[in-house]
Parts: sequence; C-alpha cells; structure tokens
Amino acid sequence: MEEQTQSQSSSATTPLLRRRPRWRLLHKTTVSNELSGAVGDLGTYIPILLALVIVNNLDLSTTLIFTALYNIATGLLFNIPMPVQPMKSIAAVAISESPNLTVPQILAAGISTASVLLLLGATGLMSVLYKILPLPVVRGVQLSQGLAFAFSAIKYIRFEQDFAAGKSAGARPWLGLDGLVVALSALLFLILTTGSGDQNDDAEPETETETPAGQSQSRTRKLLSSIPSALIIFLLGLTLCFIRDPSFISYLKLGPSRIHLVRITWDDWKIGFLRAAIPQIPLSILNSVIAVCKLSADLFPDREVSARKVSVSVGLMNLVGCWFGAMPVCHGAGGLAGQYRFGGRTGASVIFLGVGKLAIGLVFGNSFVRILSSFPIGLLGVLLLFSGIELAMASRDMGSKEESFVMLVCAAVSLTGSSAALGFGCGIVLFLLLKLRQCEGWRWAGSRSGEKDLEGDQDGRCATA
Repeated sequence: MEEQTQSQSSSATTPLLRRRPRWRLLHKTTVSNELSGAVGDLGTYIPILLALVIVNNLDLSTTLIFTALYNIATGLLFNIPMPVQPMKSIAAVAISESPNLTVPQILAAGISTASVLLLLGATGLMSVLYKILPLPVVRGVQLSQGLAFAFSAIKYIRFEQDFAAGKSAGARPWLGLDGLVVALSALLFLILTTGSGDQNDDAEPETETETPAGQSQSRTRKLLSSIPSALIIFLLGLTLCFIRDPSFISYLKLGPSRIHLVRITWDDWKIGFLRAAIPQIPLSILNSVIAVCKLSADLFPDREVSARKVSVSVGLMNLVGCWFGAMPVCHGAGGLAGQYRFGGRTGASVIFLGVGKLAIGLVFGNSFVRILSSFPIGLLGVLLLFSGIELAMASRDMGSKEESFVMLVCAAVSLTGSSAALGFGCGIVLFLLLKLRQCEGWRWAGSRSGEKDLEGDQDGRCATA
C-alpha cells in the first residue's frame, strides 16, 4: 500500500514539476534574452529621435513617455517583440529637406498617415491587401529595407555622423572611445555570442546517445546564447558616454517636461500632408503592416498577428500621442527582426524596453538628450547591421527562379530609387506580366507560332529536296 501511495503521489506531482520546462521549450526564451532583445532596434530609434530633437526641437520627454506606453501596450496585445519605431519618411523629410518641417507639421503628417491606416484597418481593407499581395513583392520590400539598414550601419561604423545635417562626416579614427577598434570588437563579440542568429531555435536538449564532444559543443552554444549580448553592448555605450563627457551629469535635471496639446494650423496640415504624409503612407502600409505581418508569420507561426490589428494599432498610437507632441511612430519589420535577432521571443522584451523609456522620460526628461548625443555611433551601427541582415534574410524562402526574379527587381528598384513604393509598384507590374505570360491565350499563341515555324521548316526541306 505504501508503494502504491508513493507511486500515485509521484505521478501526481511529476506533471507539476514538468510544467516550467515545457513553458521554456514553448517560448524558447529567458529573461536575459528578452532584456537583450529589448535593445535590438535602438540602432534605428536613437539616431532618428536624436536628429528630430536637435534639428526640429521635438520634445524628447514626451516622446519617451508615449513610446514607452506604446511599447507596453503592444507587448501585452501581441505577445511578440512588436517594435515601436519612428516613421522614417516623415523623419527624413523633416530633417533633410529645406526648409525643415516644424513640430506641428511633423505631427500633422503623423496624424494624417495614422488616419489612413486606421481607416484601412477598421474597414478590413488592410486584411484584403495582406491576402492578395504577392509574397515575392513583399519579400523584395523586406530585402531592400534590410539592405538599406545594413548600408546605413556600415556608414555608422566607418564614418563619423552629423545627424543634424543628415550626412556622414570624416572617416572614423581607429582609436578612441568611439573608434573603429571599439566598433569592430563589439561586432566580433556579437558574432561569437549570437552566431547567425538561429542557435536558440535549433538548440536541442542533450541526449544520452550524443557523444561527449557533441554535448560539450551543445553546452557551449547554450552558454553563449544565454548571454544578453545586445544589452551588454548598450550598457557599454552608456559607460563610454560617461567616460567621454563626465560633465553631462551636471546637465541632468529631474522631472519630465510639461505635456500639453500642440496647436496645429491649417497651413501645418497642408504642408505636413503634402511634403511628409504622402511619401510615408505607402511605406507604412508595406513595411509597418504587410511586411511586419509576413515576418511575424515566419518567426512566430503560432502567434501570427493580423494585418487589421497591426494597422489599427499604428493608427491609434499616433491619433493619441501626436496631439501632445510625441514623435510619429509605427511598427517596423526591421525592428521586429532586430529584437528577434538578439533574443526577443515574447512581448516581455518590448515591455522591458517600455519600462526603461518611461523611467528615463519621467526622471530625466529632455535633459537626457545630452547622453544620447554622446552615445558611440559605431556601437549603434553594429546593432543596426545585425537588424538589417536579419530582416534581409527573411527573403531566403523564395522557391523558384521566377519568384526570386520578382523579388530582386523589386529590391533593386527600391534601393536605387530610394522609394519602397516605387519598387513595390514595379514588382507588382512585373509579377502580373509574368502571370499573363503563363495564361492560356499566350500559350495558344506560342504553340501556333511554333507550329507555323515547324511547317515552314518542313516546306523548306521539301523544296530543297
């Protein structure tokens, strides 16, 4: 009886003991990996935010607070590392074109873009677009965006940057706290710890049949993958900020700036829509919704997000925050790829990031811009490089030469024309032409032409004979 009782108690308690490992296998994540993934998209977030604050006088404190709330909300809503990134076309126009856009004009562009996305999402039209758009065209947009990030990252590493002017300066020196040696050391560290980015997914539990050498290699890979590499690089950057300019501590002031409604005039609406919203809307549809949903289906097939929900999310974020002076934001495939690349597997990574942003925005406010301006740009370039490559690698699933052809043409046009919308349009036209070529009418015409050629050859041979 005692043996039966013990066996029953052990069978009753064993499933409870196994629940936690099963959860770990399901999500394949740890707290350290989620913390590392949290900073995976800062390579794009910090440079654009810093440029808007310096050039256009955007309120840093308000942006940090609202984007922090967005991060927390999206982490809870989607349960994947859904990023919150600047609207890049609006930022590019605001920073680089003359005259520079004012803050109300930037906000008007963000609200206009958000209204379109909210309308498409609420009516279900975004879901229709997601279903009918050809995958090779979407992969071409992802490939071009990933390579664009990688090209920018190489510039960040090789050259000193003037974000206020929107261009590269002289060559980066080898030595120094923001020199090439520091950036290349960080690059080697990330390669050694994260590899090609798939070790967390491919890691298998050790088995009794595995050789000792194989078990040792498996333990080494697990140890390296448990290191929060991107977080270490970010903390190294903050440390170097203090070493480069210890006086910035005296400039830090406690407390956020006052949040208030921003007055937007009719001229602001007109200029913001015509100059910034029009180029941003197609990019947001493609990269912030369609590409994000496709990438989430690749990375998280058990937690695929809907195009409708993502589109509504982008719309609501900006329709709330932009009225108070927060930077126009969206979700981005590059940010999702970056956070996944460095360990983010659940919504916890963006929740951690949101908590950090909220603390900085509430405690230091606008005075934190002094730290951001001292952050080593070479390290940001290293993080951005891995994010871009991860996004570009999503295009490796093209199964035929025809699909690869459409994807590469779309990517090439997007890169050389500096417009995802232009590349998308060319990709759609090319895809339709290739499908038209396969239609029955074209096949019948081709077969008739072949028959006539064959008859002509036969007549010619007979005449010769």
